[in-house]
Amino acid sequence: MYNKRVVVAIGGNSLTPTDQSNWIGSQFKNTRTSIESLLPLIEQDYSVVVTHGNGPQVGIALRRVEETRDKLPDIPLGVLVADTEGSMGYMIEQSLLNKLKENGIDRSVATVLTQVVVDKNDPALLDPTKYVGSFYTEEEAKKLAAENGWIVKKDADRGWRRVVGSPIPTDIVNKKIISGLLDADNIVIAAGGGGIPVYVDERGLYEGVDAVIDKDTASALLANLVGADELYIMTAVSKVALNFGKPDQKDLDKITLEEADRYLKEGHFPYGSMGPKMKAAILFLRNGGKRVIITDIEKLSEAIEGKNGTSIVKN
Repeated sequence: MYNKRVVVAIGGNSLTPTDQSNWIGSQFKNTRTSIESLLPLIEQDYSVVVTHGNGPQVGIALRRVEETRDKLPDIPLGVLVADTEGSMGYMIEQSLLNKLKENGIDRSVATVLTQVVVDKNDPALLDPTKYVGSFYTEEEAKKLAAENGWIVKKDADRGWRRVVGSPIPTDIVNKKIISGLLDADNIVIAAGGGGIPVYVDERGLYEGVDAVIDKDTASALLANLVGADELYIMTAVSKVALNFGKPDQKDLDKITLEEADRYLKEGHFPYGSMGPKMKAAILFLRNGGKRVIITDIEKLSEAIEGKNGTSIVKN
């Protein structure tokens, strides 16, 4: 019997190559470093699901498509999400299997390409805000938009980019398979990049959506659906803070669900940084979760023991 069932959501930047001249080798290296922090959980017989971001990786894939569209067939965004979920899942799976073998731990690891259901009428699909792909001049962007049916917007002062919808996930197609793998004591890698967005048509069949799903929100939903006790959201800082980056910054060690909700509404957690993570934490706790930890992946073990990170609990 497992100790706890947990979902560990690793940020895509933790797995991003730091050596642009050796993209894959560098990504493998960073993946191996990142999964070191999972070993203590496995040694303590936790039932573990690993999710991960893919922003930098899918951005590169999309740019490759954009820059070769006059030579090679176009690939829709949903398929690129699937591509990166598979390739990154392979890297995490192999790195984790090797680490288990090195430590004499006999557990299997499975990567599940995960379809995540969204509402095809979600307002986020009608008013896209998620920037993806390359930067263009205004003239280039509007020309590509006319040619490809894109929606483009100015991304601060950095140029113009394509924007796509980021709908709210409502269900996980593969939830029973993932639960079954966990019940059989496997470690599962799932919902990479937020999962592959699909909707259910009038016949009850699945169809792909040209969108991306927030990784942390999808992780929270998956955690609830597989009965996880705790959700661990990995990010670039060791603790969540109020007034982040200001002279009166206050790091948070432990807060309640009510406090998290209040701080979010007060604007302490912007959309482009801690906001989605805090929303995911609230979602998980409201739907049966017991604790959320937000921290740097290297501080995870300390955070589980209450010695670092930010813990969010119901009360």
